[in-house]
Amino acid sequence: MADAEAAPACHGPRSEPFETGSGSIGLRIGAIFILLASSALTTLFPIVTRRVPRLTIPSSAFDFAKYFGSGVIIATAFMHLLEPGADELASPCLNENFQEYPFAFAFAMISLFVTFFVELLAFRVGSKIAQRLAYDPHQGGHHHANAHGHDAQAVNGGSSPTAAMTAKGSEEDVNSVEKGFTKDQPLSAAASEILGVAILEFGVIFHSVIIGITLGTTSDFKILFIVIIFHQMFEGLGLGARLSLLPLAPKSLIPYIGAIAYALVTPIGLAIGLGVRNTYNEESATANYVTGIFDSVSAGILLYTGLVELLAHEFIFNEKMRTAPLGKVVLNVIEMFIGAGLMALLAKWA
Repeated sequence: MADAEAAPACHGPRSEPFETGSGSIGLRIGAIFILLASSALTTLFPIVTRRVPRLTIPSSAFDFAKYFGSGVIIATAFMHLLEPGADELASPCLNENFQEYPFAFAFAMISLFVTFFVELLAFRVGSKIAQRLAYDPHQGGHHHANAHGHDAQAVNGGSSPTAAMTAKGSEEDVNSVEKGFTKDQPLSAAASEILGVAILEFGVIFHSVIIGITLGTTSDFKILFIVIIFHQMFEGLGLGARLSLLPLAPKSLIPYIGAIAYALVTPIGLAIGLGVRNTYNEESATANYVTGIFDSVSAGILLYTGLVELLAHEFIFNEKMRTAPLGKVVLNVIEMFIGAGLMALLAKWA
């Protein structure tokens, strides 16, 4: 009898009234605005301080936010998405096939490869759009694919073969220094960085909605609410640092739009959760399917972004990092470990 009472209610509305859980309705409504304010402040802080001269902070602070955020993103993928997704998709409420196969890891793998494929297509198909956004400080404006090529043609128009070869060599040197285009590189490093952060933003927003819905429907509200505040602040700090460092025009609104979008999605998810709180059963089969699949898919996106875009590009393929003093490299790695460690610790409560 006790086992029957402890068994999860796999169908229908929640088994007990919503009000019996921790956290009053007033507190949950207030949480919408608390999450909005805390997420917006931490995400906008790196952007505003980098763009407003009076608020300028040392570059080391941006480095800390950037590498700390990288660790946060990777720990979020493993500890806050993949592990819960595996638990959800192993629920006894689900089809017996889910008990026999690790679907959470399969969904994560599929989303990882889909993210790779989307980025591959974006580099080829979306290069013109990304290039229009990419800002070249050496040129004082947007960097265009054929900018140097046209200059070379003008030089070559009335020159000897030797002069043409010299002009071609000079063109390649300029491209090398300014990270511009060559025939074999249709997308500049600047545009590549824009696409990478766009994918990161998508993955973070995707799972933040689920976090909000979970918070709005859970019966164990107070502890989860505190943990999610820190979760969103840490993640927002890392995302804001990436947005602030994008090679965009100084007056571009894209970083602000990205920060505000991130700050809004969890409160929106929380509002949705409050709206369906009396009919949504967090232990039902439907909830397990939806949450488990979304968590697993988000984990794959963030794993790809964290390991490829953030770690590989920042530490291994970054020329500045390869030539930087060993002490600085070690410090940046430690900052990343701190972010991952703190986010992994939060997984003890949520």
